[in-house]
Amino acid sequence: MANLEQSKWFTEISERDGSAFSMRINKKLEEQQSPFQKVEMYETTDFGNLMIIDGCTMVTSRENFFYHEMISHPALLAHPNPKNVVIIGGGDCGTLREVLKHPGVESVTQIDIDEVVTQMSLKYFPELCEANQDPRATVMFDDGIKYMREAAAESIDIVIVDGTDPVGPGEGLFNHAFYTSCLNALRPGGIMVQQSESPLMHMPLLLEMRDAMTDVGFNDLQTLPFPQPIYPSGLWSVTLARKGEEFAGFREGAAADLAQTTEYYNNGIHHGALATPNYMKRAFEKK
Repeated sequence: MANLEQSKWFTEISERDGSAFSMRINKKLEEQQSPFQKVEMYETTDFGNLMIIDGCTMVTSRENFFYHEMISHPALLAHPNPKNVVIIGGGDCGTLREVLKHPGVESVTQIDIDEVVTQMSLKYFPELCEANQDPRATVMFDDGIKYMREAAAESIDIVIVDGTDPVGPGEGLFNHAFYTSCLNALRPGGIMVQQSESPLMHMPLLLEMRDAMTDVGFNDLQTLPFPQPIYPSGLWSVTLARKGEEFAGFREGAAADLAQTTEYYNNGIHHGALATPNYMKRAFEKK
């Protein structure tokens, strides 16, 4: 739910969380109603361009690196040699750009259901789309749930689920059937990573996700919190689920090399995100 008043502030009001977040804007740039959702673009005074989907803040020029780096690099660097990566969602293409910073990756297939999101990003976030023409990249507009259900068994090293909240087009990305499809498509030692909402505001959903991942047969989980200024509470998370193995560190040498190209992620950030806060530990242990 959003409110754009005469004072030229865009405010997303989260009734679910009892909170709101505002950004001052200069002007509205564009609006399109796709077959799936309403996509709006604004020019803000301090955050660059802003994408809104169905009234919820999604991406700004200024802070998107927190999310895109944390949903991609920890998973890729926890894997010994990821070659084939699939991104479900990710229509703004920022996650695709981050994945393609890994030289060992041979192919990345991105499947987003809504082409309008990518069209808007090409126009208003060209920096996020700069790797779209990489020969290793395939950008598709299709049903990601169906894609994973039909994927060949043990054909993928990393699945990144870069979806919206579990409502509307993103609802089917948070259930046992979808997680089973991902598990079957991953090679042994493969990793699925999914945005897992705010561990402060949305712990029941996070626990449901973790339980479902374990129920379908993932062997080990890691939930990594990180700052996300434009989302409810300003604290967000990703959850990594590993097939057939437990997590055992990450490739720190490669992480150090990667840090030359990142804004947030580095070795210390990865180690720090693995240090689970006590309130999260207690919630996980109760389950």
